[in-house]
Parts: sequence; C-alpha cells; structure tokens
Amino acid sequence: MRHFFTHKEIKLKKKRTAIAVIGIGLVLGIYFIVSRRPAHQQETPIVAIEPVTREDVEIYGEYVGRIRAQQFVEVRARVEGYLEQMLFAEGTYVTKNQVLFVINQEQYRAKADKARAQLKKDEAQALKAKRDLERIRPLYEQNAASQLDLDNAIAAFETAEASVAMSQADLDQAEQELGYTIVRSPLAGHISERHVDLGTLVGPGAKSLLATVVKSDTVLVDFSMTALDYLKSKERNVELGRKDSTRSWQPNITITLADNTVYPFKGLVDFAEPQVDPRTGTFSVRAEMPNPERVLLPGQFTKVKLLLDVRENADVVPLKSVIIEKGGAYIYVMRKDSTVERRFVELGPEFQNNVVVERGIAAGEMIVTEGYHKLNPGMKVKVSDAAEDKKPEETL
Repeated sequence: MRHFFTHKEIKLKKKRTAIAVIGIGLVLGIYFIVSRRPAHQQETPIVAIEPVTREDVEIYGEYVGRIRAQQFVEVRARVEGYLEQMLFAEGTYVTKNQVLFVINQEQYRAKADKARAQLKKDEAQALKAKRDLERIRPLYEQNAASQLDLDNAIAAFETAEASVAMSQADLDQAEQELGYTIVRSPLAGHISERHVDLGTLVGPGAKSLLATVVKSDTVLVDFSMTALDYLKSKERNVELGRKDSTRSWQPNITITLADNTVYPFKGLVDFAEPQVDPRTGTFSVRAEMPNPERVLLPGQFTKVKLLLDVRENADVVPLKSVIIEKGGAYIYVMRKDSTVERRFVELGPEFQNNVVVERGIAAGEMIVTEGYHKLNPGMKVKVSDAAEDKKPEETL
C-alpha cells in the first residue's frame, strides 16, 4: 500500500479543491446578494370616495291597495208594481234626481184620488160641526141650550177636525207612494246595467234592486299598514289621517297601475283606523284620489306608495359605503392627509340605495365607497382617478 501521492495526483487534488472553494463562494455570494435585496414595499390602497351630502329625504312605504267608489248607491223600488219604463242608457252618466224607472201608477193614483176625496168630505163635515158649535154656544150662554148640547157640539167639531187630520195624512202617504212609482237617481254618477226587465213585478215583496249608481269621479284607496309603521310615524309626530298645518307636506299616496304606469294624480290620506286588527297585526288606512277620467275602477287592486316622512337637511351616504358588524355600523372617512378613520354611525331609514345617517358624520366629509375591505384605521390611501375626477363636481 502506497503512503505517498505522485506529483500529478497532488496537482489534480489541488485543482478540485480550488473548484469546490470557488463554487461554495459563488453560492454564498448569491445567497448574500439575495438576502440583502430591499424588502418589497407595501402598495398604497386605491379607494373610491364620495362626499356626505345633505338633502331633504322623502321616506316612502309600499303597500297593496284596493280601489273603492266614494259613493255606491243601490237604486231600489220602494213600492210594489210592474216596471213600465226605463229612461236611461246602461253604463252612462246620470245626474242627481234624473228619472230612471217608472212603475205602473194606476193603483197609486187611484189611492191618492180616494184619499183626496175623503179629505174633502171630512173637511165639509168639520165645517158643518164648526157652524153647529158656533150656533149652540150663544144659545147655551142664554140658557136656551143645555150643557149636553154644548158638549156634543164641541165633541163633534173636534172629531171632525181629527178626521180631517187623518185624511190629510192618508193623502200625503198616498201621494208619496205615487211619487215612488217614479224612481230617480239619488246622486250623480255612472249607472250600472238594469237588474230587472220591463214588465217585471218589482217592489218590497218582489225584486227591489233595479240598478246601482257609482260616483267615481273621486275614488277611495284602501290599504293596510303594520303597527311598526304606525309607531315610526308617531316617533316623527306624524298623525295619519289628519292634516297638520305646521308641516310643509302631508301624507299622500301615488299608485301604480296594472301596466306599471304611475297614475298622474296624488291622493291624500284622510282616515286611519283607530285600532289594530289582532288577526293580521295591521290597521286600515284610506286615501281619497281624484279620478276625472275614470281610469280607476272600483274593485281594482293597485300598488300604493305612501309618503311617510320627510327628513329635512338629512346627512346621506351610499348604502354600499356602510360596513355592518356585531359591534355596530361604521364608515371609513378619509382625512385631509389621505389617511382613513373608522367612524361608527347611527343609521336611519334607507332609500334608493342610500341611507340616512342620524349621528356620527357630517355633510361634506369624504367617505370611502369602494376598496374599504383592505383598509385599517390610520392607513394612507390613494384616491382612484375616477373618484378624483368626480370629486370636484360633487363638492361644488
């Protein structure tokens, strides 16, 4: 076994050692360079901002309503007889006291003539009794007639007067019944189709309903509100169904028709039920609505939008800028130095993708509407170009 190396082997070994040393140095150099590279700086978050606006906010509630005629009157026959005439066109407009139907009048005219004749007879007897009394009274004073004769004359006169009064009442009743044979419209409005045919026996003992008259130039809209809506209205001192001259607005409604068009007229709430229905937890509300063109028909269902409140000079922010967690609702506010602050707020009613802020923020402050998910309080932010372009326009 050799204990020495040749010159050639020693030279080869030195070469390999040098190569290894160079390789290790190269690796250490690369590692040193890599480890000494400056750390990647965190990028500044880009956010969108908008100013808090101050405006008058109208708060609405939406319900399902039903149209009802302001007046709906049934035209009925008040006396019995055969229907002889119909003096209107079905579905047309009729005026108050316009003649609609005529019932056979012969028996009622005869009854009136009989009562009139009886009245004349009783008046003649009353006149005779009065003359008899006038003759007997002086005789009684001269003791030429007895007390019995005077009493009989007085009784005959008073009986005759009572008969005249009864006959007059019978005549009035007979003439009233005769007048009932001419059926008139109790109000102005549109009349329905007739419910009986000519020649039909009508009256209390037969068919009494002849037609109906609907006053529809003004209609009523009925809808139901929840007890919660009522409590919210009371908190704002809004009395539904009562006009308040101290307010610049009144609770009014707009309705949407079946074709999704908005009816051009507004209705005013004029009545609210004073109690809640325990079965549904709601109470009935009524509004009066103009209907000059008869677009609204009684019995029709419609969407009702009720003005519940007007918040004057309210601070308003977009709903998308509000973060709601267990601890409450907050908004990121951008300060003048471009840092953000977490601001807890008290929210009010929502409307049109916006929300009223009751407390915690002021008009004109810039709030973060997009990009807040990557923010922490005190962090510096950069406003997006779109927000920068929009900012001057909104704050003018």
